[in-house]
Amino acid sequence: MAIPITVLDCDLLLYGRGHRTLDRFKLDDVTDEYLMSMYGFPRQFIYYLVELLGASLSRPTQRSRAISPETQILAALGFYTSGSFQTRMGDTIGISQASMSRCVANVTEALVERASQFIRFPADDASVQALKDEFYGLAGMPGVIGVVDCIHVAIKAPNAEDLSYVNRKGLHSLNCLMVCDIRGALMTVETNWPGSLQDCAVLQQSSLSSQFEAGMHKESWLLGDSSFFLRTWLMTPLHIPETPAEYRYNMAHSATHSVIEKTFRTLCSRFRCLDGSKGALQYSPEKSSHIILACCVLHNISLEHGMDVWSSPGTGPVEQPPEEEYEHMESLDLEADRIRQELMLTHFS
Repeated sequence: MAIPITVLDCDLLLYGRGHRTLDRFKLDDVTDEYLMSMYGFPRQFIYYLVELLGASLSRPTQRSRAISPETQILAALGFYTSGSFQTRMGDTIGISQASMSRCVANVTEALVERASQFIRFPADDASVQALKDEFYGLAGMPGVIGVVDCIHVAIKAPNAEDLSYVNRKGLHSLNCLMVCDIRGALMTVETNWPGSLQDCAVLQQSSLSSQFEAGMHKESWLLGDSSFFLRTWLMTPLHIPETPAEYRYNMAHSATHSVIEKTFRTLCSRFRCLDGSKGALQYSPEKSSHIILACCVLHNISLEHGMDVWSSPGTGPVEQPPEEEYEHMESLDLEADRIRQELMLTHFS
């Protein structure tokens, strides 16, 4: 009596006689509810990804058949949204854990190649002004075109001697710099910074800082919390507000900056591979950085397809650095301090 094999050998699945198993699962045969529960996204979104990434994922082989782009995308979405290779997908389409790992790598690189297409600052004046108007309508903070913050994503230890990825909690991580707009769409993402670097050091060394220091988006600024240095293009809260205007400024700043905290919670809720609940990303820092960036690309694509950024349940508050570490950041830039004082006098007095 023949015994059915439920999980195929990796090479057989990728290239050989097991191709019939790949045809068992059809998107049209299942409901959107099923796709959402298994892969985190509805049918039309998955079809869009197949169209977007299909050419990159269709690798020619010398054997009978490779895994289809559709199956590779489902495998990657299953990992991104569950944080584990041990999913029910193997029971559904007969994909092995080893094959799933290859699919995740392929889809991740295809998404990273398209990052600049979906993650970018607006270039035209009308779009920049629209950003300012939207942020001003939120809490009355003028001139804001984005909010910036950093988030740590846990990774496995690169090696025992490398302490550059050990953060202040004693865990290995990447410190990821991000800027978002009022909808939670990401306009800048840098995911390659070692976890030992403080947020202010990450920003100081980032391409984002270089762009703003070179004069990009003059007469506009980002909002950052007290983990960053005050800059002419980066407004931070006052450490100890004293006047009514300073209190009003801090309240408006906090209400506006909360957009990126909600965005971080949404990212970690939708893409569970980032939230640490399934353990650290089991990849090198470079590959882990690419996985984080791929999830950010998917986040922005989902917004373009009308998926509400705030629809996912939160995962708790994003940890903030202790305030006392940053008291010295108040008066490092006299011109920046003058701009902030003028802002409070003009708009919050």
